[in-house]
Amino acid sequence: MSLEEYFETTAGTGILATSDRDGKVDAAVYSRPHFMEDGSMALIMRDRLSHANLQDNPQAAFLFVQEGKGYQGKRLFLTRVREEKNSDLLFRLRQRTYPEKDPFPGDPLFLVFFKIEKELPLIGPGDEVS
Repeated sequence: MSLEEYFETTAGTGILATSDRDGKVDAAVYSRPHFMEDGSMALIMRDRLSHANLQDNPQAAFLFVQEGKGYQGKRLFLTRVREEKNSDLLFRLRQRTYPEKDPFPGDPLFLVFFKIEKELPLIGPGDEVS
């Protein structure tokens, strides 16, 4: 199953971890990612701490914990490659999660694109140090 299919069909909670240029770490809850035709992954972000951190340090990790028993899910290691502010594409994608009115009207929104560097299961093999 592709990552796009996985995230379209799997319920759960996503957490994006970022850090600033000094290594101060932040983690924030995010909705399911969007997958682009070019293979990149995108998240819609407000101009908050996670977005600010990505301006200084393009590395991030996205952790997704599936709903249900046990610990199932994904860990995605990411590099920010570009972003769009208040674009038509952003608002089309946003309709998937928030078809109603924006709870924070006037705040700028960013569609941030990432290259997926590595995919690992939530727990288990694959995270050996090399």
